[in-house]
Amino acid sequence: MFRRLCVWILLASPLTFAASKEILELQRDVAMLQEQLRQLKESQDRQLTQLTTLMQTTLDTAGKSSTTAAVIQDGLQRSLRDMEAKVVTPVAGLSTRMDSMSQDMRSLSTAVADLTSLLSKLQGQITDLGNAVKVMGTPAPQPPGASGNASGNASVGTAPSGSAPSTEAPPISSTDLYANAQRDRGSGKLDLALQEYADYLKWYGNTELAPNAQFYMASIHYSQGDYETAVKEFDLVLERYPENNKTPDALFSKGLALQKLNRRTDGAKEFRELIRRFPNNDLSKRACDQLKAMGLSCGPPRAAAPKGAATKRKK
Repeated sequence: MFRRLCVWILLASPLTFAASKEILELQRDVAMLQEQLRQLKESQDRQLTQLTTLMQTTLDTAGKSSTTAAVIQDGLQRSLRDMEAKVVTPVAGLSTRMDSMSQDMRSLSTAVADLTSLLSKLQGQITDLGNAVKVMGTPAPQPPGASGNASGNASVGTAPSGSAPSTEAPPISSTDLYANAQRDRGSGKLDLALQEYADYLKWYGNTELAPNAQFYMASIHYSQGDYETAVKEFDLVLERYPENNKTPDALFSKGLALQKLNRRTDGAKEFRELIRRFPNNDLSKRACDQLKAMGLSCGPPRAAAPKGAATKRKK
């Protein structure tokens, strides 16, 4: 039995040795795997710790940022409230004052307009009163055929019929007559307006609005294409009323009318006269444009140099 056992042991020895080698290799692999698992766990633990720390830092920073944003927002709101108290309230007060001032200006403009209208009416009444006084002061003409004897012969000093001055009184006030003429001119009733302006000049030729009436008569003739009559009427404005507010308009319009009549030289003369007398008037710029359109300069025409002077310059 002992021998048999020894034989079996000898026969089984290689198998046991081979199995032990494989077990050792397996154990070594298992140990290496365990070591790798341990290292991996340690690495994960370290990374988890770092991530936790980073998350905590982020949360702290976010909290601080929220606090800072809240502080900034609160400060901004306080600043806006202070600005509103310092700026909006005074601006609102200023707006109220401006509205009140605008209302005062409108009231003042209305008062000035009313005063101007009242002065115009007063001027018309004064003119009417002056005309009435003139009429009252004019002696009445003696009736024809009046005599102190029974034979019917005229007495000495009796004026013949029609020799006395006209005592016709204006049938309408200067203010109403001028207003009617202006209204008819604006509505296109030019012939009626011409008659009314003529009546105004007949009865109120010495008033402040007389130059305007004369100018508008000339303007109506110009608009109707009657340039010859328009030139004459503009001349009356310049001759009868040399210093009035319509003088620049009359000079410019007369120059245009002369151009329409192909009297370019005469028209240029009127334009230059306007520029010379009223250099700062807006019509002077338009007159200069008219001169340039005719190929002329805006200044006075150059005088021709004497022949003797030219000869001396050549020498």
